[in-house]
Amino acid sequence: MARVTVEDCLEHVDGIFDLVKIASKRARRIANGGETLLEDEENDKPTVLALREIAAGHLDNALFHATENDLEKELAEELAKSLEE
Repeated sequence: MARVTVEDCLEHVDGIFDLVKIASKRARRIANGGETLLEDEENDKPTVLALREIAAGHLDNALFHATENDLEKELAEELAKSLEE
């Protein structure tokens, strides 16, 4: 397993504050049943998966700057989709 570093993640976000906010929001989504954007999860915890997604360039500041309404709508859609399955 490749180690994820803060430096790897900071290449895709504006700063450490944005990194913390993006990673925490994404980790919370993964922990609540959201699917990962990675092909190989390697049984990592949600926080590590979120950081790996950021380091791989799958997430950037767009998630941080999205409005709360957009995030709530996305979460509601994810929940509805998971309930259908």
